[in-house]
Amino acid sequence: MASTATARRRVLKRLLPITEWLPGYNVRSLSDDALAAVIVTLMLIPQALAYALLAGVPAVVGLYASMLPLALYTFFGSSTTLSVGPMAVVSLMTASIASRWAAQGSGEYMVVVVALAALSGAMLLVMGLCRLGFFANFLSHPVIAGFISASALMIGVSQLPHLLGVSSSGDTLFAMLAALFKALPETNGTTLALGLVCIVMLLAARRWLEAALTALKLSAGMARFLTRLAPIVTVALATWATWGFGLESRGVEVLGTVASGLPSLSWPDLSFDQAKSLGGSALLISIIGFVEAMSVAQALATKRRERIDPDQELVGLGVANLGSAASGGFPVTGSLSRSVVNHEAGAATPASGLMAAVGVLIAIVTLTPVIAHLPTTVLSAIIIVSILSLLDVHTFVRSWRYYRGDAMAMLVTFVVTLWQGVETGLVTGAALSLMLYLYRTSRPHCAVLGRVPGTEHFRNIDRFEAVETDQNVIIVRIDESLYFANARFLEEKIDSLCAQVKNLKHLVLACQAINMIDASALDSLEEINQRLKESGIAFHLAEVKGPVMDRLKETTFLDNLGGGVHLSVYSAWEELHQG
Repeated sequence: MASTATARRRVLKRLLPITEWLPGYNVRSLSDDALAAVIVTLMLIPQALAYALLAGVPAVVGLYASMLPLALYTFFGSSTTLSVGPMAVVSLMTASIASRWAAQGSGEYMVVVVALAALSGAMLLVMGLCRLGFFANFLSHPVIAGFISASALMIGVSQLPHLLGVSSSGDTLFAMLAALFKALPETNGTTLALGLVCIVMLLAARRWLEAALTALKLSAGMARFLTRLAPIVTVALATWATWGFGLESRGVEVLGTVASGLPSLSWPDLSFDQAKSLGGSALLISIIGFVEAMSVAQALATKRRERIDPDQELVGLGVANLGSAASGGFPVTGSLSRSVVNHEAGAATPASGLMAAVGVLIAIVTLTPVIAHLPTTVLSAIIIVSILSLLDVHTFVRSWRYYRGDAMAMLVTFVVTLWQGVETGLVTGAALSLMLYLYRTSRPHCAVLGRVPGTEHFRNIDRFEAVETDQNVIIVRIDESLYFANARFLEEKIDSLCAQVKNLKHLVLACQAINMIDASALDSLEEINQRLKESGIAFHLAEVKGPVMDRLKETTFLDNLGGGVHLSVYSAWEELHQG
C-alpha cells in the first residue's frame, strides 16, 4: 500500500508540478511573484493587443489568449519563469494558415483560428503524455534561426500597411511588397507620422533609457522597471494624442469598440474533416511553439540551476493552448521577451503567471473604453520594434565559418519562407536538415590507425607520422554508428584497403565510436566477414560497446567471425602484431 501511494504521488508530481512547489510557498515568494507579475502584465497588455492584430483577430482576443493559458501553465508547467501567451512568430503562422481558409474578420476565420489552438493543444498534450519531447531535436538550430529570421522580416513588412494607414495584404514577402507598392499613393501622412514617432520612442527607450535613468542616480532595478514600461507609456501617449487632437477625423485608424468582460468558455465545433485538413498546419505551429518555448525555458533554467522537463513542457503548453481555444483565443507559446523580464524581475515560482493573468483580467474589465481609442499604428510600431531581435545574422555567419552545410540550410529556409510562406519554408528547412544529416553520416570519417610508440594509444596514420604500423594488420576506425545509409560505404572502404595491402592477414574494426548497428549494417558486416575469409584475411572487432555486443550476441555473426573480439585496440595489436 505504501509503495502504491508513493507511486501515485510521483505520478501526481509529474503531471502537476504545482504539487511540488506549492507546499513550500511563503510570503517572500508571494511578494517576489507579485512584483514580477506587475511588470510582466504591463508588458503583456500592449503585446497581446498587437499580436492579436498580427494573427488577424480582434485586439481583445489577444487579451483572452493571455489569461487562461497563463493560469493553466501555472499548474502544469515545469519552468519557473516561462511566460506563456501570444508570440510574434506563432501569431504570423496562425494568420498565414487561417487566411487560406477564410477572410480575416469573418466568423469562419475565427473558427479556424480557435480550431488551430485546440488542435495544437491536443497534439502537444498527447506528445507530452507519450513522452515525445525529444522530437524537438529534429529541427536544427540553423533551420529554426532561418525560419524565425524570415518570419520576423515578414512580420515587419506585414505591419507596414498599418503604419502607412493603407490596406494591403499577402501570404509571402513578395506578395506583401507588391500589394504595399500599389497602395503607397493612399498613404495617410498623419498615421505615418504618429507611427514613426512611436517607433523612435520605443527604439530610444530600448537603446538609451535605462542608462540615462541610471545616470540620474536611480537604482538599477528601478531603471530597468521604468524601461520596461516604455511600450505602455507609448501606447498611453499615442492614445491620448489620437483622442485629444481628434486624429480619427484625419484618417488615423483606431481599434474601436472593444467588448468588455470575460470571454464565454466554449469548445470549437470541429468536424473530423476539418481536423484532418488543419492537422498538418497545427502540428507545425505546435513544433515551432514548443522549440521556441524550450529554448527560452532551458536558457533561463540554466541561470537558476533548475531542471526543465521537456515532456512536462509539452503537457503544460498543450493545456495552455487548449485553454486558449476554450476562451476563444489563438495558439500561444512561451515568449522570449516576457520570460526574460519575468526572470529578471525575480519571479520565484510559476505563480507569477497566474498573477499576471489576473492583471490581464483587470485590464479587460476596466480599460476597454480607453483601448477603443488606441491607434493601430502604435501596435504596429510595437511589433516592428519587438521583432528586431529575431533577425539572426550572427548564427548564419558563425555557421558559415564552422560548417557551410548548416549555413546553407539556414539560407534556404530563410529564402523559401519568404518566397513560399511559413509552412513551406519550415518543411523545406526540416527536410534539408535531415538530408544533410543523412549525407554526413552516409560517408563517415574513417581512419587507419597506428600505435604511438611506447604507449597503448592509437592515432590516425595520416595525421601522425611517427606511429607504428604492421603490413600484416590494418586497424580501421569508423567514426559513426552503422546503419542502412553508410553500410555500403563501409564495405567499399574495407574492399579498397584490402586491395592496397598485398600481405594483409588481419583487419581490425575499431568500434569505440559505434553506438548502434542496424539490420542493414549487420548484413554488410556479415558480407565483409565472408569476403575477408575467402581472401584469407581474419576479421576482428575491438572495443565493442556493451549494448552493441548484446545485440550481436543474439545473432550468428560472432559465431562465424573469422577473427576475434578484443577488449581494446591495444590488446588486438599485442595479439596480432608480428613484432
